[in-house]
Amino acid sequence: MAFFKDTAIGPKDSGAPARDLPHREPERAPAAVPVLDTPRRAAERAEPRADGKESFIAAELTIDGKIEGLGSVRIAGRFKGDVQVQGNLTLDSGAHLTGQVKARHVTVSGELHGNIDGAQRVELLDGGVLVGDVKAGSLTVAAGSRMRGQVEFGWDDKGAARPELIKGNGSGA
Repeated sequence: MAFFKDTAIGPKDSGAPARDLPHREPERAPAAVPVLDTPRRAAERAEPRADGKESFIAAELTIDGKIEGLGSVRIAGRFKGDVQVQGNLTLDSGAHLTGQVKARHVTVSGELHGNIDGAQRVELLDGGVLVGDVKAGSLTVAAGSRMRGQVEFGWDDKGAARPELIKGNGSGA
């Protein structure tokens, strides 16, 4: 037994003479709507995640525990516990993290109550709150963010300034 679907296009032959139909242009797909590039999208393109995978804690979730792993983590909800990942940690606006952080890049738009240790880069974005100490290769602080704690950045493990971060002698010359 054969099953098939009639895929013929156009009117079925009814025996009547064919009429001349006006010419129509083939339909085209609508033009793509341009997506505005935000600083976060630009940063995500520029910095690939450690292994291409990102775990997500949604805004409606509250989790108590510990996160360890190779990938990256994005938190939009509430998390209480330490986070130690080889990838990136992103706290979205409205997110709340209480615990110690060790990650390659840390981006804070929400609230972080705890220390950040050994990050290559920390970004405190507009509306972000950080209560704790930071030790990082570089630190970016946006207007509208708040921080309470001590900061060390631009130093190597031996306490010497990293040469690639020194851009002159400070005299403006």
